[in-house]
Amino acid sequence: MSGPLTVVLTGAECTGKTTLARRLAARFAAAWVEEEARRYAARAGRELTAADVEPIARGHLAAVAAARERPGRLLVLDTDLVSTVVYAEHYYGSCPAWIRAAAASSRADLYLLHRPDVPWVAEPRQRAAADPRAEQHARFRRLLSELGATVVEIAGDWAERERRAVAAIAERLGS
Repeated sequence: MSGPLTVVLTGAECTGKTTLARRLAARFAAAWVEEEARRYAARAGRELTAADVEPIARGHLAAVAAARERPGRLLVLDTDLVSTVVYAEHYYGSCPAWIRAAAASSRADLYLLHRPDVPWVAEPRQRAAADPRAEQHARFRRLLSELGATVVEIAGDWAERERRAVAAIAERLGS
């Protein structure tokens, strides 16, 4: 393997990806990249539009490139371009072709796909007013399958989610 093992926490909204990404990075003393769409939305201070998709994708790519410069065997990503594709198509009906191509060419070593089996909590400017997670989860599954990604489903209560994620990473790191 060239470079660190790259693990992406992915899936529908409000499934604990960010919390678990932080915990995994701390547990494995790994570099991690925050969700770019969340950071971008906080800076924009408004509801996102289709015009924001490309800057979010470019910001993600820059953040990952910078994180790859840090030493370590593991890089944890709180989402990646797969999420950008899924959310762009879900909310705006399409995604720029270059982002879809970049998602394929920058495919991570492991995707931890979070099932929407935990309570929904709406968040202003970042989440829809209703729970769209079942449809989003299906979109994530389809795209990850199309990309030939290695996927481990993350489900259950918060402790079970963390246990599954830790086991999947430890197995791949050989620890």
